Amino acid sequence: MFEDQRAGHKFFSGPESTSAAVAALLEPALAAALLLLVSIAADEPIDRPELVLAVLVFALMYPGRNRFWERPLNAAVQMGSSWAGLLCILLLVGFGTRSLHLYNEVVLLGWMLCAPTLTWFVFFFGRKWLRSQAALPHNRRRAVVVGAGPLGVKVAAAFQARGSHAHEFCGYFDDRQDGRVEDAARARLEGSLHEVAPYAAAHGVHEVYITLPLGSQPRIVRLLEDIQATTASIYFVPDVFGISIIQGRLRDMNGVPVVGLCETPFTGTNLVVKRLCDIVLASAILLLISPVLLAIALAVRLSSPGPVIFRQRRNGLDGRQIVVYKFRTMRTQDDGAVVPQATRNDPRLTPVGAFLRRTSLDELPQFVNVLQGRMSIVGPRPHAVAHNDQYRRLIKAYMVRHKVRPGITGWAQINGCRGETDTLDKMQARVEYDLEYLRNWSLVLDLQIIARTIKLVFFDRKAY
Repeated sequence: MFEDQRAGHKFFSGPESTSAAVAALLEPALAAALLLLVSIAADEPIDRPELVLAVLVFALMYPGRNRFWERPLNAAVQMGSSWAGLLCILLLVGFGTRSLHLYNEVVLLGWMLCAPTLTWFVFFFGRKWLRSQAALPHNRRRAVVVGAGPLGVKVAAAFQARGSHAHEFCGYFDDRQDGRVEDAARARLEGSLHEVAPYAAAHGVHEVYITLPLGSQPRIVRLLEDIQATTASIYFVPDVFGISIIQGRLRDMNGVPVVGLCETPFTGTNLVVKRLCDIVLASAILLLISPVLLAIALAVRLSSPGPVIFRQRRNGLDGRQIVVYKFRTMRTQDDGAVVPQATRNDPRLTPVGAFLRRTSLDELPQFVNVLQGRMSIVGPRPHAVAHNDQYRRLIKAYMVRHKVRPGITGWAQINGCRGETDTLDKMQARVEYDLEYLRNWSLVLDLQIIARTIKLVFFDRKAY
């Protein structure tokens, strides 16, 4: 079910935030790299002054502006003014430190001409590629608007004005049938508020935009609880056209302010940092533990008949089905509609499997899942598909934990929520820790979780 709804949304599951993350690094990195390349082309040695200037240029230009969605002429004007400002700062620094004589004038002139020109071409062709990819049917993000009043119509019009951003407007939902419903919206009414969540689940809706007035707060609260049983992102669109916003983080969509209520923390630069950290750490760990992996694989193979690796379906990012790898620890391989959880002294466990579960060594193959992009080192632990279908109906906001990649370890696990969740309260506590992690994510928190996990592997006895 989830796989069909979310398939194909990898790079373009958040085209703006992902391209912003790329642009943040791309423009300063290009400027710094081209300075060094022009020096090499002019047969000038790359010494300390050139390296210092490259680092200074990167620092001054970071983060780069996202110009992938700008019109080419606008991008050229903005880039020209940015480069003029940058060169003024560099000249002032050069005069102030009396260091201009350290650089070759031909190199600097060639760099000042080549760098902005080449950067503009990179953004120009990047824009064309992004627009072509965004136009593909499987990359379009389906969206609905809750509220068929004037503000809802503005949001729908904004979708049409930004078609290159891969949004597909599916319709309106509203309980009202009187004059408060705009004539322009009546033909696209899909149902009432209590039909939003079932529609989102059945049609693979990715984003829900709530444009109801604040006077409808009780209805909004009930609506949020319903939608949080799906994997759709939720945005509240306030009617602030006559109000000066002092605080609050808004996203502008063709002049329509949008406030994110339920969104992944891994957007923009955070997305790049998280993924790079996963790739570097997973690669290093797999290299270090490769002898251990071989020894465990041999022990599993000799201890009982069956495959070494146990593959089980899980729900990953945005609820898509993924395949998770573990060392086989049981004589049976349950992956159906009903999956009994492992219990203490479970008769299905093999002798080697009991040790692997107790020490969490059975999870080591999931570092391969991390390199594949299916999982992260730190994040909410993935549950069996059967367990998700069970608990999403019982625990409020349960599916919100799928707004990020599942992890090998997580905030819940280092806080004691490991092992069998034989009661609803135990699963509820695990979900609360997962949501707390999403609210407070930072790279430092990830590193703390990894360090505490290593400690728990040797001293915790709740896993079995």
